[in-house]
Amino acid sequence: MKAAVIVFPGSNCDRDMAVALRQAGADVTMVWHKDAKLPAGVDLVAVPGGFSFGDYLRCGAIAAQSPVSQAVIEHANRGGFVLGVCNGFQVLTETGLLPGALMRNAGLKFVCKTVKLKVKTTDSAFTGSYAEGAVINVPIAHHDGNYFADQDTLARLKGEDRIAFTYVDNPNGAMADIAGVLSDNRRVLGMMPHPERAVDPAHGSTDGRALFQSLVAQMTAA
Repeated sequence: MKAAVIVFPGSNCDRDMAVALRQAGADVTMVWHKDAKLPAGVDLVAVPGGFSFGDYLRCGAIAAQSPVSQAVIEHANRGGFVLGVCNGFQVLTETGLLPGALMRNAGLKFVCKTVKLKVKTTDSAFTGSYAEGAVINVPIAHHDGNYFADQDTLARLKGEDRIAFTYVDNPNGAMADIAGVLSDNRRVLGMMPHPERAVDPAHGSTDGRALFQSLVAQMTAA
């Protein structure tokens, strides 16, 4: 599997993402945000966490206007896979690739800790290696992780089985406890928790490893 990890000014989880993908067997290329094209033959684009452009204006809003973001949109529209984590999730909502928005945490404070997530669906290339209903331990580190969507959107996400993960104990006020959602073709995943920070025993959890292994297995089989 060929993967591209996007790097914006202010990204701070790009190397973590690359390490997690490489450990799972992916061939990874780092792509600067001013590049207007993705490397040829890329299967997965990963938009990492951090504070792109210092979170000025609105988290992910400036990054969504970078030249590379149009290439990511085109990749997704062609049926390519996209993973956005934390700030990457914010970027994907700003581009319109995923519905909803990430608002300021309900407690108005930055939250950094390991939380329990429930796997809500295994019907995706991202979650296929988990058991449905499994509870996994994955770190969070965000100030604007409060997922918001209107009632029609929430109903559609639930009805179409597009909620990938929910929080067991909601740390940020997210509607319906949502921690991650899928696109309508199930090939784009945005999530606030950091699976790339839960792939090595030294991290305190390896529960994120299955997500990357699932992706590589899906691409290898294809």
